Amino acid sequence: MSKNPTLKKLKLPKVLILLSVIFLSCTLLIIINFFTIKILSANRAYVNGESHYSKGQKDAARHLITYICNEDSLQWELFRKELNVPKADGLVRKYLTDNGTTDSIKKALRTGHNNEEDLDDMIWLFRNFNQVSFFKKAIVEWEKGDVLINEFNAIGNTIHDKIKSGHLDEESRAAFLFQINEMSDKLTVNSINFSSTLGDGTREIKNYLIYTNIFFIMVIICSVTLYYAVMVKKLMRSNRVIENKNSDLTLANKELDRFVYSASHDLRSPISSLKGLVEILKTEEDPEEVKSYLGMMQDILNKQDQFIKDIIDYSRNKRTKDVLKKVSLAQIVTDAIAQLQYIEEARKITIEKHIEIDKVYNDSLRLKIVINNLLSNAIKYADFEKEKPIISIKTHKKDDSFIIEVEDNGIGISKQYLGRIFEMFFVTNKNKGTGLGLYIVKEAIDNMNGTIAVESKIHAGSKFIVTIPFHTEE
Repeated sequence: MSKNPTLKKLKLPKVLILLSVIFLSCTLLIIINFFTIKILSANRAYVNGESHYSKGQKDAARHLITYICNEDSLQWELFRKELNVPKADGLVRKYLTDNGTTDSIKKALRTGHNNEEDLDDMIWLFRNFNQVSFFKKAIVEWEKGDVLINEFNAIGNTIHDKIKSGHLDEESRAAFLFQINEMSDKLTVNSINFSSTLGDGTREIKNYLIYTNIFFIMVIICSVTLYYAVMVKKLMRSNRVIENKNSDLTLANKELDRFVYSASHDLRSPISSLKGLVEILKTEEDPEEVKSYLGMMQDILNKQDQFIKDIIDYSRNKRTKDVLKKVSLAQIVTDAIAQLQYIEEARKITIEKHIEIDKVYNDSLRLKIVINNLLSNAIKYADFEKEKPIISIKTHKKDDSFIIEVEDNGIGISKQYLGRIFEMFFVTNKNKGTGLGLYIVKEAIDNMNGTIAVESKIHAGSKFIVTIPFHTEE
């Protein structure tokens, strides 16, 4: 089943695919690194915020213990001030959990002594990663710490009420001091758990980042290597094409030089002969001689006409692109025979047709060139000493090709010339040919991706076998 033509058009070149992979990998690497750095920066901000949280709690505990001992109201104010830091962080967690406004969250973060440049990253991390395992675990520790801070705040208020009312005795002092130390120990453990959880998460993210960077770097290296290989291959192919074209141009130039030289010589030579015959005719009075000279002039003109036709065929074959269409081999053969009937020798030859395959899809112009030239060549080199000069033209099918055979019982071709008959301007008899006919036939067959073979024997005749592959309309 044939592929959809639209899909073929959409197929991307390998180079474009590789460049797309490189571009996409670089883009993803930049995005992943950007967000990873953003996560790590926010993580670091939370760890830094926890240190302020812990310091505020410890300083508050110190001031509360001093307040219990000397009942100095300044120590009470300092206790409340220091405790506001962890209490503010508790509000941050509450606002973030309850989708509070960004302004209220930032205000609480500032009270918790967090850096202004970290605020947006801290909010972004909580809102987007609060369900990620390591951060979710850290939030649980944070919540436990807030509960302890509230209990600590309640103990402080109880102590303050007792001092104000004058009911704080030594036994109560000792009990409160024990509670404060116990609360501080719990908050220290909570603080360590919070920092450790974020630290584990940071290390995990770092490992993921390393593996991700290694993966994308390998993808980029492989893509660049493949891109380089493809480009080198294309350059090598282009160089080969250029070298082949240069070689073809060199050959074509040599061929053209030879063609121009030979053509100009063959075009001028008959003119010189005609001028000489005209000068002779000016003084000739014998009618028979005049008739003889006129016959010679006619032969020269016929030869010149054939040479010009060969040049036209040569030019058309060289410059015309392949035009594939349905053609009738029988019709081409019939037309060729009709065109050659004006040649006097052709009337003495029996031409037999055996058309087993007629309709083919191929280049009509080149098929006409091949058949016309092969028939014309057979007529030129016919052996009229034989009782019945014959030319046979056959067409038949063989595998995936069609065959055209032109066979005659003419004078034949010497074995020593068989390897050169398709060369430009090579002739075995200068009086009969221009040396272009078989060369043009070979060129036309090559353009049709076909082959031509010849079998010949002196005084027995020649057989030209043309094999051309079938084409379909698709």
